Amino acid sequence: MCGIVGYIGNKNSTEILIDGLKKLEYRGYDSAGVAVFGQNGVNIVKSKGRIRNLEDKIGVNVPQGVCGIGHTRWATHGEPSDTNSHPHKSGRVTLVHNGIIENYSELREEMCDEGRVFISGTDTEVAAQLIDKCYNGDPVAAIYDAVSKIIGSYAFGILFDDRPDTLYAIRKDSPLIVGIGEGENFIASDIPAILSMTNHYYLLEENELAIIKSDSIEILDRNRTPLKKDVFVATWDVSAAEKGGYDHFMLKEINEQPRVLADTIVPRLKNGVKNIFIEEMPDVSKIKRLHVVACGSALHAGMVGRHMIERIARVPVITEVASEFRYSSLLFEEGDAVVVISQSGETADTLAALRIAKKKGIPTIAIVNVVGSTIAREADIVLYTCAGPEIAVATTKAYTCQVAIMLMMALRLASDRHTVSDEELEHYVELLRQIPDVVAGELENADVYKQMAESYKNCEDLFFIGRGYDSALCWEASIKLKEISYIHSEAYAAGELKHGTISLIEPGLPVVAIASGDQLFEKTISNVKEVKARGARVILLCKKGANVDDTVYDDLIEIPDVDEFIRPIAAIVPLQIFAYYTACARGCDVDKPRNLAKSVTVE
Repeated sequence: MCGIVGYIGNKNSTEILIDGLKKLEYRGYDSAGVAVFGQNGVNIVKSKGRIRNLEDKIGVNVPQGVCGIGHTRWATHGEPSDTNSHPHKSGRVTLVHNGIIENYSELREEMCDEGRVFISGTDTEVAAQLIDKCYNGDPVAAIYDAVSKIIGSYAFGILFDDRPDTLYAIRKDSPLIVGIGEGENFIASDIPAILSMTNHYYLLEENELAIIKSDSIEILDRNRTPLKKDVFVATWDVSAAEKGGYDHFMLKEINEQPRVLADTIVPRLKNGVKNIFIEEMPDVSKIKRLHVVACGSALHAGMVGRHMIERIARVPVITEVASEFRYSSLLFEEGDAVVVISQSGETADTLAALRIAKKKGIPTIAIVNVVGSTIAREADIVLYTCAGPEIAVATTKAYTCQVAIMLMMALRLASDRHTVSDEELEHYVELLRQIPDVVAGELENADVYKQMAESYKNCEDLFFIGRGYDSALCWEASIKLKEISYIHSEAYAAGELKHGTISLIEPGLPVVAIASGDQLFEKTISNVKEVKARGARVILLCKKGANVDDTVYDDLIEIPDVDEFIRPIAAIVPLQIFAYYTACARGCDVDKPRNLAKSVTVE
């Protein structure tokens, strides 16, 4: 989950590396460092903490050189410290690494027995030592010899002391792109790092090795044969990866939801309901059951989708945590398909689940946001969200776009199965078209939710309760609040309260009750009354015009009285805003919450 950037060209590389690292800091911010080729060899500066700490350490003594690599770290092996920070140098080799080397202990012990001395506690130093050990003047041979001994995941940016005009890069199971410039070239974990300098890039496949000079890029396959690669062009502009005047990326991304939802939905509806995803999924008639596999918020989007697919299309859906799915006894049947959901398209557990399904011959459908990501390349069918770059660790716009894709999938499956009338389907299509305007209207109430957040900023425990698809919204609202405000929050199906959880309710304890659904509204209100009777401080979220006595709640969030089909998207927006302003009121680092990184690319 670390961030890598590299540069070779005709400009001083330090400023370019630092700028790129700032764009990648959402991938990890335990430490940062740069290594730059200067007149006296490789100059390394690194520091524990945020990139601003690295800048302070560099001060006016900026390393000079036109070739370098940089790294921002999410710590796995070895605590955050200056010593454990990347880049790591061993002998003639300097490198940065994203991933986990699973057999690092064995490799380290073997090299210690040979007399090599290690100074850090990282698995990355093992890689640097191993490549140096294998180096006999041929960098390509050394890299391939070393990675053949490595078990695990990696994206490496590598410098050799005697090759000051060349940058090397190789990857396996961790993302890495090669940016194409004019008289300069780049490597990066993600396109925002280099978007201000180029939007043209190559995608490295598994164990493809890039040999990068200022005026050339050569890419070899695992047999060391030169490859001709397709050039990708990023459609995002630079402003998409900037704050644009907002205090935080999260607030910007919350406010971008009307536009990105329109981008995700409207083009898919132009040819009518029967043609939704027709190019991507020409035939869905053989699908009898769906396994939706994802992690975190992506899983919650799948949980909302499950309710709508089962209700409208009558297709059974099983939602499964990717990290559990990959190790479970998989009982696939004829007609099964696996849907994997991932914003980055690089989520390690989700990718592993995809590969397991493919190995067993099960059709795979990916819902991803990043074009050309590993999951997108490996899935049988890809349905892209159009959320644009999402920088804040806590997802907002990508989540609602994922829900929108699931709703459109429900309509396509229902259309093929004739489970609802054509008139109903067209009604649902019109509802989907309303989503951007509905969300835009929700954003106008941000000040109300801001004031509410201020009054709850000092709570340390909070519960979310709901039924049906509202229970899925509870999971998403809870993770939003806990990950950025550090308030301990839990989500429960409201009907489960009396099976243990209600024992935790005490006077003044906040409970957010989501009661946006129609069918189970009265039952949810009954559960709300139970916690209220025991002294809970209740925030009730329901649709406007709901028949509920004001003695049931302390604070009220009213959402538009729109059809239940699109209500889950309308309901989550106020809770996103509430979480954001609660975190701000508590003085938290909203975009970079502690211990978290945006893309979980290691198990």
